[in-house]
Amino acid sequence: MWGARWSVIGGAWSEAMFGAQTMADRRSARAHAHGASNLGHMSTSAANNEYAAAAEAIAALDEGTKVAVVSGASSGIGEATARTLAEQGFHVVVGARRFERVSALAEEIGGTAAPLDVTNTDQVAALAEALGRVDVLVNNAGGAKGQSSIMDADIEQWRWMWETNVLGTLHMLRALMPKLIASGDGLVVTITSVAALEAYDNGSGYTTAKTAESVLHRTLRGEFLGEPVRFTEIVPGLVETEFSLVRFEGDAEKAAKPYQGLQPLVAEDVAEVVGFVASRPAHVNLDRIDIKPRAQHSAQRAYRE
Repeated sequence: MWGARWSVIGGAWSEAMFGAQTMADRRSARAHAHGASNLGHMSTSAANNEYAAAAEAIAALDEGTKVAVVSGASSGIGEATARTLAEQGFHVVVGARRFERVSALAEEIGGTAAPLDVTNTDQVAALAEALGRVDVLVNNAGGAKGQSSIMDADIEQWRWMWETNVLGTLHMLRALMPKLIASGDGLVVTITSVAALEAYDNGSGYTTAKTAESVLHRTLRGEFLGEPVRFTEIVPGLVETEFSLVRFEGDAEKAAKPYQGLQPLVAEDVAEVVGFVASRPAHVNLDRIDIKPRAQHSAQRAYRE
């Protein structure tokens, strides 16, 4: 029910926002502009083999083992969150475009790896079909591209940010929500950003995408009120990960600047908060948690030495 309804909404929204291109056309354009992901080198049959292996791994779990799915788990907050949840006893399904990374991570933490580009509805559907049980979903896949004024904005960068942060989260939610509810105590954790809380110059592609992702998450909190599923939005400030390196397309000097003059958060700081949320009793819903370095006041204001 949810999948069919949201699929139509997502498709119409994407077309209205960005024009009537096919998804394949858009992915081709992104690959040309930003470099092909590792999944571009994985054949469909190879990916299907991985989903089949994931299905076998989940089916073999003890009946009481809880399953957590973490998107964007190849580095940073996603990787750290996967480690934290594994330490808490969850069987963690780690998904990302960089499959070789999540494969190594899964082996290390005793979890399961899956090829996952959240903008690819076929992959999201295949992952959902492979998983017999889902107790926790951590929507972590996302990111920023570029930094420019609205008038100078690169539309391909905007498209990437909206499709990854907003529609990617939508795809994961519509695919896994039935299983989260069926678990009897589902939990959705969505990692947004302080960029969702304010508007600032030269950042509108990211701020609008993260604001939309936040609204999507909060809307679901109301739409599924009364169902056995909880929703927590985690709103990080400055976290030193690969985020800025991706945003500035590998320019290490630019990527380092946001973290200079203060002590930023690290991925483990955010992961510990996710772990805390996941360990709360079923009747406790932590709606939103903001987490910033002590020296950071807002997205644009910080004390730097």
